[in-house]
Amino acid sequence: MQRLVVGELVRDWRTRRHRSQLDLALEVGVSARHLSFVETGRAKPSPELVLALAEGLDVPLRERNAMLLAAGYAPRYGETPLSDPSMDRVHGALQRLLDAHDPYPGVVIDRHWNVVLTNGAASLLVTGLPPALVEPPLNVYRVCLHPDGLAARTRNFREWGGYLLQQLHRGVVLTNDAELIELQEEVTGYSNVQAIGGAPRWATWDEPPLLVPVIIETQNAVLSMFTTLTTFGTPRDVTLDELAVELFFPADDETDAVLRGTQ
Repeated sequence: MQRLVVGELVRDWRTRRHRSQLDLALEVGVSARHLSFVETGRAKPSPELVLALAEGLDVPLRERNAMLLAAGYAPRYGETPLSDPSMDRVHGALQRLLDAHDPYPGVVIDRHWNVVLTNGAASLLVTGLPPALVEPPLNVYRVCLHPDGLAARTRNFREWGGYLLQQLHRGVVLTNDAELIELQEEVTGYSNVQAIGGAPRWATWDEPPLLVPVIIETQNAVLSMFTTLTTFGTPRDVTLDELAVELFFPADDETDAVLRGTQ
């Protein structure tokens, strides 16, 4: 394995965030000359400086640990499985949030958009899909973009698929995660995804909507929904830093009535 060098990691994150050495140095309180020495390996940063640079560059906690290790220091952030007893309160709070959102769909997703928790309404959306797409870990990108997945039921696949591809690309840029890069290569190879690659995002709309809905055909109705993403505000654990709650809301009265069982 190639040994990670902290200076190279700092430079890589700085370049990815489009920050100059002077700009970043001023923010963290060091000279641009010293930051240059850190990036070229002529100076070894203290653990405090490594964390300050990571904070200034909005580096995810997992990658902050990698930067500390590359500089010769111990990681500062633990990674506790959601199933660990110490996470019972967090797990319970997330499940209560999802259950309270029912009859509207809701899921908890991890860094790769694998579903780790769900409510009953969300489970109904994937009913009837091929087992290979819905077996754990169910991945939101794969199940929504695959030609045999929800893509076949999505009326506005060009818009919704474009949104998902943007989110996936953002995740790749923010984290440089190998699994996300591999997933991006996979889904962009789907024939239906390639077909929308160069199309204007709002080609099928008279006016751009305020939110991009997903319009899905089910056996009994057509559901139009928009989503929200919620993250933990002050995570100090890698697992919590990478979790997000995605809640679906009805975008019209008909969908609301269907989901509530009043139609």
